Amino acid sequence: MAITYFDDSKSFKLDTVNTTYMIAIVDEEKFIGHVYYGKRVSDQNLNYLLRTEEPPFVPSKNNRDRSSFYDSFPMEYATHGIGDYRESAMKLRTEQGYSAGKLSYVTHTITNGKEKLQGLPATFGDEEDCMSLSIICEEEFTGIQVILHYSVFEKEDVITRDVQLVNKTGKPVFVEKVFSCCLDFDGKYYDMITLHGSWARERHIQRRAVGLGKQGVASIRGESSHQDHPFLALCSKEATEDFGEVYGLNFVYSGNFLAQAEESQFGMTRVVMGIHPEEFRWLLKDGDLFQAPEVVMTYSCKGIGQMTRNFHNMYRRHLIRSKYKNMERPILINNWEATYFNFDKQKLIDIAKEASKLGIEMLVMDDGWFGNRYDDNRALGDWFVNEEKIEGGLKSLVDEVNALGMKFGIWFEPEMISPESQLYKEHPDWAIQIEGKPITLSRNQYVLDISRQEIRDYIYGLVKNILSSANIAYVKWDMNRQLTNLGSKFMNCEQMGEISHRYVLGVYEMMERLTKDFPDLLLENCSGGGARFDAGMLYYSPQIWCSDNTDAIERLEIQRGTSMVYPLSTMGAHVSDCPNHTTGRVTPFMTRGHVALAGTFGYELDVTKISEEDKACIPEQIALYHKYAKLIQSGDYYRIANVAEERYYDCYEVVAADKSEALITYVQVMNVANSHSRRIRIKGLEQDALYEWEENGLVQTGAAYENAGILIPSLWGDYQSILIHLIRK
Repeated sequence: MAITYFDDSKSFKLDTVNTTYMIAIVDEEKFIGHVYYGKRVSDQNLNYLLRTEEPPFVPSKNNRDRSSFYDSFPMEYATHGIGDYRESAMKLRTEQGYSAGKLSYVTHTITNGKEKLQGLPATFGDEEDCMSLSIICEEEFTGIQVILHYSVFEKEDVITRDVQLVNKTGKPVFVEKVFSCCLDFDGKYYDMITLHGSWARERHIQRRAVGLGKQGVASIRGESSHQDHPFLALCSKEATEDFGEVYGLNFVYSGNFLAQAEESQFGMTRVVMGIHPEEFRWLLKDGDLFQAPEVVMTYSCKGIGQMTRNFHNMYRRHLIRSKYKNMERPILINNWEATYFNFDKQKLIDIAKEASKLGIEMLVMDDGWFGNRYDDNRALGDWFVNEEKIEGGLKSLVDEVNALGMKFGIWFEPEMISPESQLYKEHPDWAIQIEGKPITLSRNQYVLDISRQEIRDYIYGLVKNILSSANIAYVKWDMNRQLTNLGSKFMNCEQMGEISHRYVLGVYEMMERLTKDFPDLLLENCSGGGARFDAGMLYYSPQIWCSDNTDAIERLEIQRGTSMVYPLSTMGAHVSDCPNHTTGRVTPFMTRGHVALAGTFGYELDVTKISEEDKACIPEQIALYHKYAKLIQSGDYYRIANVAEERYYDCYEVVAADKSEALITYVQVMNVANSHSRRIRIKGLEQDALYEWEENGLVQTGAAYENAGILIPSLWGDYQSILIHLIRK
């Protein structure tokens, strides 16, 4: 049994293949305590870890020090205002203005499988995949029912958590904070791993010691953001890629979030994760239910790399729904960096003709095809084909591209509206705004208030009409600015704090409609590059544009950080032109191809203008993609070396799940004069099996490759790369 309840100890035991998570109900007031999370144990009762038999004791034995109990007890879900001065997980406010809260256990249920979350993306599993526990509690001050949900995915070493609030009190209550996860770790001296960045340099890895007080990552931008990411890992000080304890938490949500660690006065560390409470206030009316998003948790005693592989397996099997998740993706060429806004039908056909000769399989028409969109200052919201550019209409263009043997894709930015647009002239109140105040511009555009059903219906109707008008196989859904000036003329003051969350729910509803109406569509999400590369988006789209920065050397760190949580098959990665449009760097065409292989693979350039030498590389790169696509999509990922630490080189590897083959990518970022060959140790192979290095015929055991390693000679010049393919004999 993955989930067991022991009545004698009033404890719950949640087991995966390698981990155990334990919860206990204590004292006559039925406090819910977090007992243990770590390497799997067979014991049924570890309640002594709660320290209830030592000062300050439980309130039934020492009520005079009740506040001290609250401030030190390892709460499974901490509440606000009664004496636990660490970060709380929930804060409810009554009509009278009171916000103190106390949670107590009422009952529980244990079931096979996992229910869907209302209106939210979440992991899924049937009766064979997982078991679920619901701990039903009551918040004493308001009478609100609080349901703590847990689902155990045994094979993947993953436990998911979410929270529901149900109001059956006959009175409204304001929800000012409702995190999805609260974890109290008994101990300190942890390191914290988080992901940070900005536009064009997303998800760079930061590792730092956890100290006293609160530290973490957050977004209040209305999206998961370029700057911080809804992921946090705690690890032991000695943890490396291959050794040590690691706890990873990832939020399945695409809006404002907080992920925080806090070391307390008593040497404990509390981790919370959920919707950011800033600008959040939800009116929970009588009879209403509020569903908090899901947190995915995994524990590894085999280092950071195993945590990564747990996340990858989980998301490939139990989050991504698209029919493309296990398929080779069509190799596309996007016209954005080739033409920007300066294109017409003939230019697109010229690119498609040349691309089709080289084996490229899809043409994607990016921004600039609609309304009077001749630059990025106008026309967002006017989703009608500009027939001055696309002569004869969209179907005519798509039919000609299809006749070349290529599929066709198109770009949208459905959530935005330009001040200079027909839509804004007709509906200026449709933009998110504070009445009577100027709206903050970003990229000369506003944000549509898609918390409103009528706006969602209108915009989605335009998108659907375009997709129904021609044989469109792919959509790139973009979002190029963050939310500001949070206000709506159509929402009362009591509910104004709901806009950010309702906005995200509106995005999810539109994407759900899109995937149901067009089940064969390949959807790729984007947000100014990688500002909404998160688990919530993966529920709707099997791939997300990783970053607007396509420079191969910059992408090493961006893709390495992204791979901390997300499978390579989810990362939109293209070969672009040089000098690179973001950095000005010049890298070999071959290296650009090798780095883009660690993703969905495609092209972002004008194939009619590149050199014949570069053009000749494209069929070779396409052959490599087809050769390795299945391995890259489904294999186990290992980080071997990274340029941020090693300075001169980067190296990573994908090993087939059955250990039959491995692909190693080595990039020499900077050459070193008068240097020896570099020794690299390969990971994840079958120890006693023989493997042949396909490119040079070397045959060694897996143990030799892993322990003795291989030698990679110094390559001539900077930014050089090689692929190493090992095949089990």
